[in-house]
Amino acid sequence: MRRPVALRWVTGGAIAAVGAAVMLSLPQAWAADTNLSLGGGADGSSKASGTSYGNVKDGNTSTYWSPDGSTGQISVKWSSATTISSVVIQQASGGGSISAWRLLNADSGSVLTSGSGSPSTISFSSASLKKVTLDITGASGAPRIAEFETYAGGTSNPTGGPTTSAPTPTPTGGSGTPTGSWPSSQGSVSISGTVSVSGTFDGGMKTYCCIGDGSQSESQDPMFKIANGGTLQNVILGSPAGDGVHCEGTCTLRNVWWNDIGEDAATFKGTGGGTSYVIGGGARNGSDKTFQHNGNGTVSISGFYLKGSGKLYRGCGNCTSSYTRHVKIDNVLLDDIDMVAGINSNWGDTATITRVTIVGSATVCGKYKGVSKGDEPSYLGEGWNDANCKVNRSDITFR
Repeated sequence: MRRPVALRWVTGGAIAAVGAAVMLSLPQAWAADTNLSLGGGADGSSKASGTSYGNVKDGNTSTYWSPDGSTGQISVKWSSATTISSVVIQQASGGGSISAWRLLNADSGSVLTSGSGSPSTISFSSASLKKVTLDITGASGAPRIAEFETYAGGTSNPTGGPTTSAPTPTPTGGSGTPTGSWPSSQGSVSISGTVSVSGTFDGGMKTYCCIGDGSQSESQDPMFKIANGGTLQNVILGSPAGDGVHCEGTCTLRNVWWNDIGEDAATFKGTGGGTSYVIGGGARNGSDKTFQHNGNGTVSISGFYLKGSGKLYRGCGNCTSSYTRHVKIDNVLLDDIDMVAGINSNWGDTATITRVTIVGSATVCGKYKGVSKGDEPSYLGEGWNDANCKVNRSDITFR
């Protein structure tokens, strides 16, 4: 077993590998874009018993706020005017599904933007304000908002590639349409073992390399291991990348790119419920699964580009523990793959799939019969617009 390697901040911004196994939390100064909510306050129109307004800005996706009904408002505020141009809403599992919402400049009451369906990454014209409000105007029940993130840098550059005028790109938000472009590396960082991350780790669009042998062996270590509630962003994983990224609880992977998928790009292992997010980024050169879901809860994938792989998502069909799992896939570009999502219908898994472009042909929502560890799941067939496969043919574009 390889020892985890830690990174430490060195004068001048250099990165050095050190031998001790410690959790990594980088200085805010290194972040390409900072979640401004962490330094603000919060309030709202009401709160359900056991929830708190402050839970939406504590950096912990295991806590959440809910209104005392199906609609309500939650706000992030600052003592002085703050400029923002994008918001990321992270929802916890178990709450009502949002059907309509508005984002308000609470200083003036003006509507910054609005939409239908569950909000994820919201981009809008830059605004200077002291308070921004998410107004939930329709939902099937009391929704659960785990994090209300705010950013100044916006979510342009949907392919994740840096612009010529910006030495450090801002993270993609997943709301732009992926084009298939690949980002340029801003430098290289050599690692010799797993990097353990807590909090937010921003890689500055550098390429981190390398561990493992590039094979399908499941005994390889991950390159990054993300603690519960952690965020990995603006990182390119070089080849080989071992077993990619392991999320130990809920996590956010924002603008993360895999030059070679290897065994899996990322494995979601958390068993405490909640939602993990893949926002933007891309992966290529895989032969089996891209995102492997071993724990429970929900994985949300948006704005992602995948080139050459077996499946974008697979809920484990023969892990030691069996769970009901959910995946939400929206606004992705998939080129030369076999299947968008593989789920275990006998365990109540669901796949909600919208705005998918497939280059070539692929199964969209494949149903399997989950089995005990040591057995092999059997394939039951493709589903459309049913209890497990929540996808309409109009949501899929083949080209």
